[in-house]
Amino acid sequence: MQQDVMERLKASRQYRDLIKRRGRLTWALTAVMLVVYYGYVLLIAFDKELLAARVGNGVMTWGMPIGLFVIIFTVVITGLYVRHANSVYDDLTEKIKREVA
Repeated sequence: MQQDVMERLKASRQYRDLIKRRGRLTWALTAVMLVVYYGYVLLIAFDKELLAARVGNGVMTWGMPIGLFVIIFTVVITGLYVRHANSVYDDLTEKIKREVA
């Protein structure tokens, strides 16, 4: 019985579409996150002067807000993925379950 369900699932056009769409978004967000993260690491490695430059007359340097941006960006991009998954992928998953079952 379970093998039959798996075969119908693999044959489902909606299932293949879900996998393709989810994969595209996942890889795109992964690429963006890697660019931001490794961009920051490369700044640390190759442009320490920029990160050590003070912001205004205070003691804060540019490295602090840029590092904070990387952290906040990670949270925001994760939230966007979860919101999209909950609104789009969950509906598609329910349709696929009803179709296959």
